[in-house]
Amino acid sequence: MAVAPHHLASQAALAILRNGGNAIEAMVAAASTIAVVYPHMNSIGGDGFWLIAKPNGETIAIDACGAAAKAISTETYTSRGLKSIPFRGPLAANTVAGTISGWELALKISAEMGGKQSLNNLLADAIHYASSGFPVTESQSALTLAKLGELRDVAGFAEVFLPGGAVPATGSNFTNPKLALTLRTLAEDGLGSFYRGPLADKIAADLAAAGSLVGIDDLHAHRAELKQPLQVAHSAGTLFNTAPPTQGLVSLAILGLLDRAGLASVQADSADHVHLTVEATKLAFGLRDRFITDPAHMQVDPQSLLASEALDSLARKIDINHAAPWGAGKGPGDTIWMGVCDADGLAVSFIQSIYHEFGSGIVLPSTGINWQNRGASFSLDPNHLCALLPGKKPFHTLNPAAARLHDGRVMVYGNMGGDGQPQSQAAVFTRHVVFGQTLQTAVSAPRWLLGRTWGESSDSLKLESRFSLETVQALRARGHEVDVLGAYDSAFGHAGAIVRHPGGTLEGASDPRSDGVVAAF
Repeated sequence: MAVAPHHLASQAALAILRNGGNAIEAMVAAASTIAVVYPHMNSIGGDGFWLIAKPNGETIAIDACGAAAKAISTETYTSRGLKSIPFRGPLAANTVAGTISGWELALKISAEMGGKQSLNNLLADAIHYASSGFPVTESQSALTLAKLGELRDVAGFAEVFLPGGAVPATGSNFTNPKLALTLRTLAEDGLGSFYRGPLADKIAADLAAAGSLVGIDDLHAHRAELKQPLQVAHSAGTLFNTAPPTQGLVSLAILGLLDRAGLASVQADSADHVHLTVEATKLAFGLRDRFITDPAHMQVDPQSLLASEALDSLARKIDINHAAPWGAGKGPGDTIWMGVCDADGLAVSFIQSIYHEFGSGIVLPSTGINWQNRGASFSLDPNHLCALLPGKKPFHTLNPAAARLHDGRVMVYGNMGGDGQPQSQAAVFTRHVVFGQTLQTAVSAPRWLLGRTWGESSDSLKLESRFSLETVQALRARGHEVDVLGAYDSAFGHAGAIVRHPGGTLEGASDPRSDGVVAAF
């Protein structure tokens, strides 16, 4: 079974599974395909993170995050009179794109487990869609139009994303021939050629020509890293997520806090459910903003923050009747989450992103690669936790989730959307595991978001209009500043999940807010 926010990615994964491939191999097929057909949300010029739940009970993580260029510094920006890192253009393209290295490391793990699929097979669908085309989604067309003022004049953007000089219409055929050639090169020369060899030289030359400071030495130095995931003990089982520089700690802390705050005694999707989750979110964001950065620069072991004693102490701060004050979030982000589980029980939770829609906006002319702007999350304040330094990894809102439950179920789940990722993870997990809703109900049901959405300055609590007026009023009565957004608004992200039941049955859910589907056989 595979789930992705674009149906062609789900089907690419399914084709590999039908051909005898495992879940890791299927995920590489999905990752390459969605990088082509959902270009406003992700790219091979972005970063990625993996959680791999093996059938033997071991759970591992891959950190495929690129670091800041070695030639960059705060003076790069302050000398130009800038007080913050811009979100678009060459100065936003300040970190290495790591996701391809994650595919490479994941496939090494796959080979150790008997995986035998060739790169030509795994990248075939992505190459086909980049070369022959795919129908433009409504969200790609709408976001291109919405962000046109920011992106039109960025190097390479118009040549690829404004075919014929116009915003592509929904349903029109869209191609990226240069990206197709790049994918063919990766299939023939190996995924490492993105960082070392003639392809890497082209990438570095194009970045330099565009004005980025990411150079060939930065590409040469980059490697994905195999990591131990963070975990938290929950009354239902053991929950997993990725370690810093991601906010996986936040997602685990929210669920650990809710397990202690009496969530199981309230009604699903009630004002109590939303209120308790929002209050847990505020406390978890406090941990994030105090501690999470590049792990090489952290002063505390993030796993220690998830110890029972630490969560017990935090949970006592939650007041069922009153909303606590809070500061501001990190804001939204464009991303994709995908899940795959194979017949042997190998399950993968994966996330890939370019940060803002279309990332920095830079498209490299020789390769068709749209480069991320993840480094815009750095601060130019040298005393800030996430201060910009050469070779430092940026903070990531990305965090793919997994769980091994006491009853034998294995669950992979996730969402896109910056601050919304851990909140939607909490909604899906608690609805399914704590309250017993079917997985699709848990994903489709109305959601909430504490923090900003795109184009908004308010860090209020946003609720879908499908919540009752009574629920909205009850939350306002507890002190929440509530704004109501439309039903199935994509501001609440694109969630998804797969659960493998003890007998081997697979249950999947795709988000109606996305263009995705569950594909299975």
